[in-house]
Amino acid sequence: MRVLLVTGKGGVGKTTVAAATAVRASEMGYRTLVTSTDPAHSLADAFQEKLGDQPTRVAKKLFAQQIDSQERLEESWGDVRDHLTELFDWSGLKGIEAEELTVFPGMDELFALASVRDHTDSGDYDLIVVDCAPTAETLRLLSLPEVLSWYMEKIFPIGRRVASFVRPMLNKVTSLPVADDKVFAAVASFYERLDGIRDILSDPEVTSARLVMNPEKMVISEARRTYTYLGLFGYAVDTAIVNRVLPDTVTDPYFDRWHEIQKGHLESVHDGFADVDIRELRLFDEEMVGLDRLRVVGDELYAGRDPVDHFSEGRPFRVEDEGDNVVLVLAVPFVDKAEVDVLRHGDELIITVGPYRRSFVLPDSLKRRQVRRAQLVEAELRVTFGLDE
Repeated sequence: MRVLLVTGKGGVGKTTVAAATAVRASEMGYRTLVTSTDPAHSLADAFQEKLGDQPTRVAKKLFAQQIDSQERLEESWGDVRDHLTELFDWSGLKGIEAEELTVFPGMDELFALASVRDHTDSGDYDLIVVDCAPTAETLRLLSLPEVLSWYMEKIFPIGRRVASFVRPMLNKVTSLPVADDKVFAAVASFYERLDGIRDILSDPEVTSARLVMNPEKMVISEARRTYTYLGLFGYAVDTAIVNRVLPDTVTDPYFDRWHEIQKGHLESVHDGFADVDIRELRLFDEEMVGLDRLRVVGDELYAGRDPVDHFSEGRPFRVEDEGDNVVLVLAVPFVDKAEVDVLRHGDELIITVGPYRRSFVLPDSLKRRQVRRAQLVEAELRVTFGLDE
């Protein structure tokens, strides 16, 4: 089983790349599903087929799906939403304002992403290609299971016991709605789905992210930041795809300056992403939609390679022995020393890179050790743990 996350800044052509990857894989014999978690679905436009919430066959061994995130949200969050609505109603907040506050931004996309687990568990597919939301949304969603784990492991069990204890007393003295077991069960089920998808997506043997960008300065900068933060949260990136590169056959003098600019940007990509596979895809002279044109895109993009292969083998972090010390090594490319902060808090190591934070729950072998130093060495953060002397 392989899962490919295709992501990038909005408008760079990630849906076309995702669809073309799926077409090529299916024609190589893989049972393939390409699914969209982007609220602005465009897979149907790419295939020129009517797609819905359930997988639809678009070719032999190829299925496509535009997940109805609202329906998935209703299935997983309905009981919690109803309780929150009741709570807001009790407080005096009614109408559309209360309804809006019962669903947090990005939750519909998150439930769509959690559906990937259902497909991997089904055994119906050899490859799942995920057309993700634009990079900022993808990063937020992929990091949520990590963020919620602390709450679910430390606060949630206490809250559930306290609610069970105080509910009978509160019911006698106030009309304040108190969550019942059905609400807590819904929250637990929600987290279990997220935790399951985290296990799948953070396994580099199963899942790879493929970054799509255009040869433009701002887009490349966004891709570099995405690469850093995906590594921070443990997601492996195996390919950087530069889309819409002017081909050499475009010789009109009007485009000479564009050729020069793109050449400089491509050099920047090859320097900055030297540790991952880099692929270029030319700017086509027509809209690449429909199976025939997507087949052309896939053939040119992978040029004789199997799209299911692991194109780069790097892991986002590792643990090394260094004499009597143990070193946690985390890949953090494209960051300066001033952007990195490391804090030890009890059994957790909190690493901050730019605006993103990750909490590592330390294994037993490191819990009894102290952080000796943290160094940024050649795009790697090396945190050294040693025993008390």
